[in-house]
Amino acid sequence: MTDLEKYDTNGNGKLDPHELDLIELEDRRRKMLDDDAQRDSIRKMAWFALWGLLCYPAGIFLADLLSMGNAAQLIADIAGTYFIAVSALVASFFGASAYQAKAPAPPSKDRK
Repeated sequence: MTDLEKYDTNGNGKLDPHELDLIELEDRRRKMLDDDAQRDSIRKMAWFALWGLLCYPAGIFLADLLSMGNAAQLIADIAGTYFIAVSALVASFFGASAYQAKAPAPPSKDRK
């Protein structure tokens, strides 16, 4: 059974307007689920990045505390690049969220 046969509810071998509406509803449902999963993934990435920004100095302190002065110095040397990159990532997340919140909703496709 193909996907299109699954939506042929009356079994006439053709997709009637009602059956096409069912396909469109299923497509909208899948898009909503995909969009929701994408937003969740981006949100988790932003939180992970923010926690990294908070824990990075602790890593330098811990390396110094464990008498790994060379490691602490190497970690401290790349701190500037790390903070700029992660800050840009988080800023782009918040910028994209603000842009999407202000974007007008796309016009609906009504069949009438």
